Amino acid sequence: MPVTPTPADTPRFSTDPARPGWLRLSGRWTLNYARDVGLALQSAPEDTAGFDARGVTRLDSLGVLQLLRFARRRGIDFDICQFAEDHRALVAAIEDVADDRPERKRGYGVAEALARLGRAVHRNWNELLALLGFFGEVLVKLVRMFRQPRRFRPTATVHHMEQVGLDAVPLVALLCFLVGAVIAFLGANILRDFGATIFVVELVSISFLREFAVLLTSIILAGRTASAFTAQIGAMVSREEVDAIRTLGLDPVDLLVIPRVLALVVMLPLLTFVAMIAGLLGGLTVGAYGLDIPPPQYLARMHETMEFRHFLVGLVKAPVFAVMIALIGCLEGLQVEGTAQSVGERTTSSVVQAISMVIVVDAFAAIWFMQVGL
Repeated sequence: MPVTPTPADTPRFSTDPARPGWLRLSGRWTLNYARDVGLALQSAPEDTAGFDARGVTRLDSLGVLQLLRFARRRGIDFDICQFAEDHRALVAAIEDVADDRPERKRGYGVAEALARLGRAVHRNWNELLALLGFFGEVLVKLVRMFRQPRRFRPTATVHHMEQVGLDAVPLVALLCFLVGAVIAFLGANILRDFGATIFVVELVSISFLREFAVLLTSIILAGRTASAFTAQIGAMVSREEVDAIRTLGLDPVDLLVIPRVLALVVMLPLLTFVAMIAGLLGGLTVGAYGLDIPPPQYLARMHETMEFRHFLVGLVKAPVFAVMIALIGCLEGLQVEGTAQSVGERTTSSVVQAISMVIVVDAFAAIWFMQVGL
């Protein structure tokens, strides 16, 4: 049987004679009195500096939200406002989630576009700082692992080497073989007009040894391995397995990150070598069957023009790309917030970041190697 409201239940306030500008609240500030709550707050003096809600008999989420928004509109420090002991837990909980409201609709115009650009730059800068900090943490714990070999996880490392390395060999070899064939075809169509079809050998060998082998392999692993790292670690975060690891006194970086980083650092140079061989074989196949260059002549020309420095330039970049891909994949996985949507968003973000970083760093590395004469 519903209780009949009494005048004492109506939300109201009175001025505090001991503290000028302060209001003493009383009554029931609940959903049933929503209209009275709104009227009471609208009639509050403009010079209100705070309020004392210890006299409120009942308080629910609507009352807390109304008071919170009233304080923000009037510029009142909500932390100095007073509540009854029984209401403080509710007030703290509502205050924590008060800003979790749907984002406003996307605006248009030059100012809005510049604002979005600024937010994107700020967000990317924070991601870069987080990546640098994570790299430092992994480096410190890697040094600690060498000092304390018992922290090393050989079984996990070998398992990830098989996943990121051996399982990727067919895909890397096939794609690089086809790309090598395409480069030979395109180069021959241009060089044929100058009667220099034989220079296709240099075009394929130098481009693959210096750039295409390591770049294609890194992009493949950025899409294949970085996403797998993020999804695996992100699923563990969402199932609170990472928290359980910390509870057991273990370090998630030692257990989850370092084996993946070491596996990728070892396997990416080997995959790059496989990609180089496959790309050269693609060019050789096109030369033999499409350009009328006999294989012995093609191989002799390759032997005469190929330089070890081109091979070295391509191979040196592989460990750097491996560290970037592994760190981005693991960091994005650890940043998952515990929902399936967050896992998907972080997985997409890791792939985009890894591919972008690989291409940007490769571009700067190519310019630098050319400047120093390598």
